[in-house]
Amino acid sequence: MEKDVEQLYLDYSDRVYHFIFLLVRHKETAEDLTQETFYKAIKSLIHFNKQASVLTWLLKIARNVTYDHFRRRKIIQFFKWGNENDIDHQSSSPENAAQTNEALQELHTALNRLKKDYRDVLILRKVNECSIKETAYILGWTEAKVKTKMSRGIEALRKEIYGKEGFNNESIK
Repeated sequence: MEKDVEQLYLDYSDRVYHFIFLLVRHKETAEDLTQETFYKAIKSLIHFNKQASVLTWLLKIARNVTYDHFRRRKIIQFFKWGNENDIDHQSSSPENAAQTNEALQELHTALNRLKKDYRDVLILRKVNECSIKETAYILGWTEAKVKTKMSRGIEALRKEIYGKEGFNNESIK
């Protein structure tokens, strides 16, 4: 059992951490919430009925843990972007890094202005690459609602960033 738990953590901790980090934008908080997610998952592992994949189940727990954190702290704004050290630059030149940082800031600012439902579905579907079924399970929605919110979320995001310099409107699909 201990080996299974360790393997669970090794297999999924990076994906869970990145999901949480996109919501909280603070390294230490994301690390703490990742640990809490796995603690809760291990406690409830016996109740996991394999209705969804392990990753989907973990992301649902991570979402709930993160929202509990926000409720405890009464944090309303989900994307608080810190300094540029929070964003990992792997560009080949300073100019590329600056452009990447600017584009990411633009995208995150636009995401921040969206409704919570739109943000959630866009992050799960486009960033974490969850299927419609997995996203529905994580959010507790029907698949039809995921499709509708996804479509509306993409349109709202397009409206937020349309016409901004340095951002390709066609890249949002």
